[in-house]
Amino acid sequence: MSPTPIMLPPEPADALTGSPLPHLRRLVVIVSEAEVVITGQVPSYYLKQLAQEAVRPSLGQRRLRNQVQVSHV
Repeated sequence: MSPTPIMLPPEPADALTGSPLPHLRRLVVIVSEAEVVITGQVPSYYLKQLAQEAVRPSLGQRRLRNQVQVSHV
């Protein structure tokens, strides 16, 4: 009998580093036991929201703080 694989939740940063969107791959994710903080800059509020929603499934019981800045440059 082969062992049953255990599916571990992905790390929050993996959701952004594996993104097809270059702006999301540049963001920084800081993970602690209590919270996940996303920082960095993106050119639109849409990308800020995409980053937040990409990380959300891996939060578990942690709180999410989206500190991404939108720079309209």
